[in-house]
Amino acid sequence: MGIALYDLGVKSYLQIIPAVSGFLEKGRSHFEENQRNLDDIVRIRLYDDMAPFTFQLFSVAHHSLGAINGLKKGEFNPPNVPRGLDYGALQDLVSNAEAELKALDADTVNGLEGGEVVFKMGSTSLPFVAEDFIMSFSLPNFYFHATTAYDILRKEGVPLGKMDFLGGMRMKST
Repeated sequence: MGIALYDLGVKSYLQIIPAVSGFLEKGRSHFEENQRNLDDIVRIRLYDDMAPFTFQLFSVAHHSLGAINGLKKGEFNPPNVPRGLDYGALQDLVSNAEAELKALDADTVNGLEGGEVVFKMGSTSLPFVAEDFIMSFSLPNFYFHATTAYDILRKEGVPLGKMDFLGGMRMKST
């Protein structure tokens, strides 16, 4: 028997999302100590052709909690980032996603196993089975955007290390 959908998705999200909250808080402290305007930080991009910090963090929530909600609806769409999100709003967005993920019932999420979900973007429709959607679409996007947000903070001088990203690893019980 394979790994349960809750363990594949929700536990993976809940490993990294608290780490994202942690590195966001380290970023806030660093920028305030160095008198950097947090409103400027949310617009930073790694490269001109990449989405800004705001999009990266919105996408962390979208590809975690939003992915589970997409499984429930049977449809998932690209993120629709609201305008005007400031640094504090991004921190709240990540914290709220974590709280809602923690509140999910494992049996309810596991009940979605084998279900169908379609990613729709304009006229494009990509059909998935729930497990494949989480493993081949949601998690790669989630990790990409969390990593990119981390990298933007590192690029801006926030003293972060690998352990700030890894979060609460699931260790073997002894």
